[in-house]
Amino acid sequence: MNELEKSRQEIDEIDRGLAQLFCRRMESVKNVALYKSAHGLPVFDEGREAQVLERAAGRVDDPLLRSYYVLFVRDMMEIAKKYEHNILEGQKISFSGIAGGFSEIAARSLFPDACRVSCPDFEETYKAVVSGECDCAVLPVENSYAGEVGQVIDLIYSGSLYITQMLELEVTQNLVGLPASSTEDIKEVISHPQALAQCDRYIKEHGFGQSTAENTAVAAQLVSKRKDKSLAAIASEETAALYGLRVLEPHINRSSRNTTKFAVLSRAAASFAAGEKGLHSLLLLTVNHEAGSLAKAIAVIGKYGYNMITLRSRPSGKKRWSYYFYIEIEGDLFEGRAKEMLEELRSYCSDLRVAGAYRTHKCADSEKAEERQ
Repeated sequence: MNELEKSRQEIDEIDRGLAQLFCRRMESVKNVALYKSAHGLPVFDEGREAQVLERAAGRVDDPLLRSYYVLFVRDMMEIAKKYEHNILEGQKISFSGIAGGFSEIAARSLFPDACRVSCPDFEETYKAVVSGECDCAVLPVENSYAGEVGQVIDLIYSGSLYITQMLELEVTQNLVGLPASSTEDIKEVISHPQALAQCDRYIKEHGFGQSTAENTAVAAQLVSKRKDKSLAAIASEETAALYGLRVLEPHINRSSRNTTKFAVLSRAAASFAAGEKGLHSLLLLTVNHEAGSLAKAIAVIGKYGYNMITLRSRPSGKKRWSYYFYIEIEGDLFEGRAKEMLEELRSYCSDLRVAGAYRTHKCADSEKAEERQ
């Protein structure tokens, strides 16, 4: 063992000790949060934080290390405040769009008792978890009619979060309008481009004009605000009720099995019991720029008995004409038996990341839809 390996081994041992101390510290933070809650005290105490940092500075003799230690303690206090907020306010789940949209419906289905935080777009939804503002994000990754949601897949590829759950949500699109409107009054429909595409046959048959909105809930909100009987939105029944609209015609989407997959993204990967059934994993990789690298990588996956469910490529954004591969696999790639397969796979890959192991759930509405069919 050389000096580098010895130093790395020592750091690993220290980190194990720090992990135990971290858990002890956060248990005390929890007790502080509960005390503050019982006594009506705020999470942030400027005077107390100043005292902690002053004491921290006095614990380290080396001037250079002292400055870094103060930063270390300051970061710990920021983490502690976020943990206190979680205890006092409950779990926070970010989603893209506004209340009533399918993303919010998915978030509510998965986390009915959590505080749901609306974000303007996919990137801000993702960043809210990276920063610690929220505990999890709920984002769409694929629609059975329109295909993958490329921007979200790219965020997973380039970011650090893990998929911990997947939800299949039935997406039923309806023509919704003002309570006094009828289908004969409608001249224009507004919705998200994907929703318009899903209902294109119905729109053309009726000769409606089209305009786009950020999402289906925003479309419904605009119809409610404009008070124009000739304007309708394409949205869910739940969204219509939320904005005081009524369903003028139900189930206008072309596909009767229109389902969107929503991923739950967290800062830490989920862990499951060894050999647990029904799990899937997401593998993201770029192969070496050599003839046959992709074929060899796929052969390695098959060699170890893993079944690929999905294989897609997307531009990596790192170099022109370079691509990464998005592979969904049956099984848990964090299990010990997958280690050997991943090690062999690395010899054909320039980048390789397991972006989560998860179980897929179905929303009750989706299950009812299958029963009807």
